[in-house]
Amino acid sequence: MSLPTHHPGDALLMDYAGGCLSEPAALVLATHMTLCPGCRHAVAELETVGGALLEELEPEPVSACCRDAVFARLCEATDPMPSRNGSLYARNETSPNGAPLLPQPLRRYVGDMERLRWRTKLPGIQMADIPLSNGMARLVRMRGGVAVPQHSHEGMELALILAGGFSDSLGHFLRGDVAIGDDSVDHKPIADAEGCLCLSVTLGRLRLTGPLGRLIDPFLSL
Repeated sequence: MSLPTHHPGDALLMDYAGGCLSEPAALVLATHMTLCPGCRHAVAELETVGGALLEELEPEPVSACCRDAVFARLCEATDPMPSRNGSLYARNETSPNGAPLLPQPLRRYVGDMERLRWRTKLPGIQMADIPLSNGMARLVRMRGGVAVPQHSHEGMELALILAGGFSDSLGHFLRGDVAIGDDSVDHKPIADAEGCLCLSVTLGRLRLTGPLGRLIDPFLSL
């Protein structure tokens, strides 16, 4: 399997290592790093540097109540991982090389893909929401050759390709790649012939810029 060629960038990796990202954005980066050893190594180095800096700080006393609360959180059971015999490993839910279609960080949130509720907002484009404790992410699947209406963004959009791919004015994106959009980007993603499945996080409103934008304004609320 080829390695990703489009990455989140140093600023987002630093924010991830420092714990400054929102939960939806952190989910995209964690899932990307499962597929990208380069970014995984970069974050490990950043966390090492951050840990060294923390060790140089003078410790602050904490109350017994605060200490007990921290220990209680540490003792809580972690979310169970789906079984390797579950449907996530069915033939239609693996990547071309046989690896799980959804990397581990994303599987923790999605669970069984068969239980997702897919909604069709535009012909050839379906979405399934992934509720988070703080924010929202969604899976988006596009039929081969389908184009997303031309748009820009009032905030940041992060899209991680999970299967297939798409092309836009920024390049060609395949499994593991991260596409980043903001108010400086005006694009019209077009799915590859085999279609595209991606994890999408929109931190702000989409703004349609094509000639038919007003006619399909409901797309703005996706």
